[in-house]
Amino acid sequence: MSLFILGADNSKEMDKISEELSQHKFKTLEKEDNYILMKRRRYGNILIHVVCLIIALTYIDFVIFINVVYFAYSFIWASPNVLITTETVGDDGEPLKFSNMDEILKKATAII
Repeated sequence: MSLFILGADNSKEMDKISEELSQHKFKTLEKEDNYILMKRRRYGNILIHVVCLIIALTYIDFVIFINVVYFAYSFIWASPNVLITTETVGDDGEPLKFSNMDEILKKATAII
């Protein structure tokens, strides 16, 4: 799972960013005064699933295992998490590394 951090100046800006991400199928997992944690579930590319199933049903049964592994990878590890926060430094005192919206949306819609 990859964690992307977006910075906001105040809670209104956090809500605005949250609304924008909600339009791209991100779900709010947790919300507090100074942060919002969101996640988008990825299930994999439907075309890859269909091709794997057709091959598994007609030729090689082992391909179904590859399809399950691809789905598990997409669902568990490739689903991006986004933390929208007003904080600028972490718990250890080091500054946070912020991502931009384009990078997050690119990761959320990637095939692999």
